[in-house]
Amino acid sequence: MDAAEFRKRGKEMVDYIADYLEKIDKRQVFPDVEPGYLRPLIPDCAPQDPESFEDVFKDIEKIIMPGVTHWHSPYFFAYFPAASSFPALLADMLCGGIGCVGFSWAASPACTELETVMLDWLGKMINLPEEFLAGKDGQGGGVIQGSASEATLISLLAARTKTIRWLQSEKPELTEADIMGRLVAYASDQAHSSVERAALIGAVKIKKVSSGDTFSVCGSALKKVLDEDKASGLIPFFFCATLGTTPCCSFDKLLELGPICNKENIWMHIDAAYAGSAFICPEFRHLLNGVEFADSFNFNPHKWLLVNFDCSAMWVKKRSDLTGAFKLEPLYLQHHHQDSGLVTDYRHWQIPLGRRFRSLKLWFVLRMYGVTGLQEHIRKHVRLSHQFEHLVLQDGRFEICAEVVLGLVCFRLKGSNELNKALLKSINEAKKIHLVPCHLREKFVLRFAICSRTVESTHIKFAWQHISQLATDLLKTWEQNHHQQ
Repeated sequence: MDAAEFRKRGKEMVDYIADYLEKIDKRQVFPDVEPGYLRPLIPDCAPQDPESFEDVFKDIEKIIMPGVTHWHSPYFFAYFPAASSFPALLADMLCGGIGCVGFSWAASPACTELETVMLDWLGKMINLPEEFLAGKDGQGGGVIQGSASEATLISLLAARTKTIRWLQSEKPELTEADIMGRLVAYASDQAHSSVERAALIGAVKIKKVSSGDTFSVCGSALKKVLDEDKASGLIPFFFCATLGTTPCCSFDKLLELGPICNKENIWMHIDAAYAGSAFICPEFRHLLNGVEFADSFNFNPHKWLLVNFDCSAMWVKKRSDLTGAFKLEPLYLQHHHQDSGLVTDYRHWQIPLGRRFRSLKLWFVLRMYGVTGLQEHIRKHVRLSHQFEHLVLQDGRFEICAEVVLGLVCFRLKGSNELNKALLKSINEAKKIHLVPCHLREKFVLRFAICSRTVESTHIKFAWQHISQLATDLLKTWEQNHHQQ
């Protein structure tokens, strides 16, 4: 393919993507395929001779689309949103076109510098404390990670290194092995599984702190486990607070937890993967109060801020905490500006070496939507979730299981877990809409997340009528079966 053909095919691909997204509501939201569907549809080996673009293009609808779950469909209400917008898609195209691997400033100065400035823009939009911003000569700053899981792992590893070095400076006779065996990380029992996974990879113990009736960790619950663990000779070093938990979008009490972590010399990381985008709206910014006590903070613009995956924004108060943990300088990666104090080499802030020019997506989206356009997107989703909550509350057969704060509604039929499992099964087998469940304490609960950029009030009404009808059908057969027994 030469540049002339690329121009032609590029326009065709843009048309195809625009058609796909414009008419996505006509496609069944969840595919009708079984595991292994794809292998028989394609050859065993790569072709020896080149094929034409037409041949490849025809296979998109034939082979790929039948196995796609349509995350951007207005009938997709599962997980949390995956952001998407036309400006971000165009920026991703440019990122691929430039094709740099921005591991250091010298590897592509614009790639590094735009990222630093975009993370300052974003930090100011959510009113992050000044210490988290790079500015012209700040000690903090932001970086784009691939996902919130990476951000949690990076902060845990940085905290681990910092704690080991500090303890060894206090007591030089302690070996790294002595300390490692006693280190403990903490997170809510509602925290995402990726926090536990970070501890697994970091080879440290992790303990779950019990969340109260509102599924939020409070200061007294953390203090209790810390006191117990210190009394038995363990070394608490890291706490991951969650703002907007995955099961029900609950918020740990930062204003109680932060001072405890600061006093006990525990690194506090905040995972606000989903909820963080909402903090650009003044009416939701209070949910972030207490961030001033944190050492690191993370949220995903690729969830709810119209920037396509992957773009997970992470800030630290002291960037030397990260670079101190991960810095290696082989000759082939060195450049003459690296010790000037003027440049950032983001390879020291992350696990991979290579990195894409992801800040282009932020730059395009923040400029072409503006803060007001993004605020309107968040507010629309929150309005729609309250609309769904209102519909649920009008039906006496159902209950709401957690406070609706942002764009997630947790609900269930009053009755057994088996009944609710059967309801979810009938919803997802009908494939008109797509939902996933969660457990809240011992209850099996259905999650209804407002996801698509194009979802409207009509889709919410349709979803509720559909769920309500399936519940009616289910309850009839359920009662008959239980009478027969």
